[in-house]
Amino acid sequence: MEVENQMGRWDGYVDWRNRPALRGLHGGMLAASFVLVVEVLENLAFLANASNLVLYLSEYMHLSPSESANSVTNFMGTAFLLALLGGFLSDAFFTTYHIYLISAVIEFLGLVILTVQAHSDSLKPPKCTPNIPCQKVHGAKAAMLFLGLYLVALGIGGIKGALPVHGAEQFDENTPQGRKQRSTFFNYFVFCLSCGALIAVTLVVWIEDNKGWEWGFGISTFTILLSIPIFLSGSRFYRNKIPQGSPLTTIFKVLISAFLNTFMPRSSSNVVVSMATSPSPTPDSKEEAAAENVTVLGAILETPSESLKFLNRAAADKPASETLKCSVQQVEDVKVVIKILPIFACTIMLNCCLAQLSTFSVQQAATMNTNLGSLKIPPASLPVFPVIFIMTLAPIYDHIIIPFTRRVTKTETGITHLQRIGVGLFLSIIAMVIAALVEIKRKKVATESKLLDSTKPLPISLFYIAFQYLFLGSADLFTLAGLLEFFFTEAPLNMRSLATSLSWASLAMGYYLSTAIVSFVNSLTDDSKHKPWLSGTNLNQYHLERFYWLMCALSGLNFMHYLFWAARYEYRSKGRGNV
Repeated sequence: MEVENQMGRWDGYVDWRNRPALRGLHGGMLAASFVLVVEVLENLAFLANASNLVLYLSEYMHLSPSESANSVTNFMGTAFLLALLGGFLSDAFFTTYHIYLISAVIEFLGLVILTVQAHSDSLKPPKCTPNIPCQKVHGAKAAMLFLGLYLVALGIGGIKGALPVHGAEQFDENTPQGRKQRSTFFNYFVFCLSCGALIAVTLVVWIEDNKGWEWGFGISTFTILLSIPIFLSGSRFYRNKIPQGSPLTTIFKVLISAFLNTFMPRSSSNVVVSMATSPSPTPDSKEEAAAENVTVLGAILETPSESLKFLNRAAADKPASETLKCSVQQVEDVKVVIKILPIFACTIMLNCCLAQLSTFSVQQAATMNTNLGSLKIPPASLPVFPVIFIMTLAPIYDHIIIPFTRRVTKTETGITHLQRIGVGLFLSIIAMVIAALVEIKRKKVATESKLLDSTKPLPISLFYIAFQYLFLGSADLFTLAGLLEFFFTEAPLNMRSLATSLSWASLAMGYYLSTAIVSFVNSLTDDSKHKPWLSGTNLNQYHLERFYWLMCALSGLNFMHYLFWAARYEYRSKGRGNV
């Protein structure tokens, strides 16, 4: 007790033993550093297989190029979409600390299944031979494959939904120093994510291509298992936010109450309540009181804002039902969630472009000359270019660009989150232009070499593909770090994990949108006179350049849509500037 009185408590936070978290003992950059190390291992385990999975499915499971591409985008989309589940559980029932540990074990079990299947020939389709046609994986073997993949996806989703939030919660947002450290954390979170990706797309991919997929899956299994004791070793330093109940309950309660109260007769007694007459139950502890009295720019809300006025009806003094009675703070929290949704929606198209790096771009590279002198480069190692660029740019951005812009703009952030996201969206448009031009060049070489119907490597270097990887990787750096910090800082305290998970959900929607666009394009372009754009016996017969031009046009329209919403967004958090 004497130590607690001397150091002071972190209101609303506990340590790993569920005791009050103490200032000076829990939280800070030391605690967050364990999260950064774990992120290296976690992303290594994930991308070691995801970056090369399209080739595993086509060459060993005998799926067609389109089926392989769609299977990968569905797998990755599901993994990122499940981050919403991890974020919801972290906010409502468990801490981010526990969600990470549970999710890591689930991912480990899925990787064990995939390792066993890759090791045993009897659990895979028979190899293709001149006498035996290729047989697509089916039955129990397909069930085993997809059980392993989607257990991995479930584990990845929980980790993505909990780990970045767990790290960001270690900093004191009520001080400028704490907010600056949190911004640095998000930049280095992306840096560490790239470190894991670098090892995955170089060393592990080479091992998969040259030693066998059982080794690749085995390395991922060992890596995710190693991350658990490393994460646990930081337990005595973590501060863990106390779950405050389901954020979805609050959202639906406000929306339903606002709708029903629309039909209530207006009278002088049926007015909007203040925080002082809030129907919320009286908090039983200092921590709960702090959680209830959420402030915006340092002031407790007493009257609702003028934005989204239709929701103000939810805070009426005499609602349609007493069980639906809402406080002004609850109404304002829901307003914030609604306001960030258009920003979230505008990033989906960018992630649809990023999905191509795991599918068609890898297949493009596989048709090209992959030799660099005497060294043969696996096509799935192409992401090394944007990864190295991100690892170089992230420290420069944090230690040079941001301090410079802070001095110029006289603001705490220097570059606002929405400006950073906008740069990423613009770079994705350039990337799609480059991708279309490179595909035109590749097809021209195939035609001139009379290799359109051949599976032999084309006399064109795979380094042409590197340019689209470079620009999309840069777009990812600007957008992902900006989104993570934007959602975390703008979201209400009791919805932060769920809101931050929208960054990963955007990736999921991007992968699903990619699958939908591929199917739609094939359906639309399929007629009696012409083959679908994205079909044929090999990639040389695809009209991939037309697909990339379509993605470029859609990205341009999406960017205009983003500018519309970003120009109208007003920040609610401390230390934020204008768009």
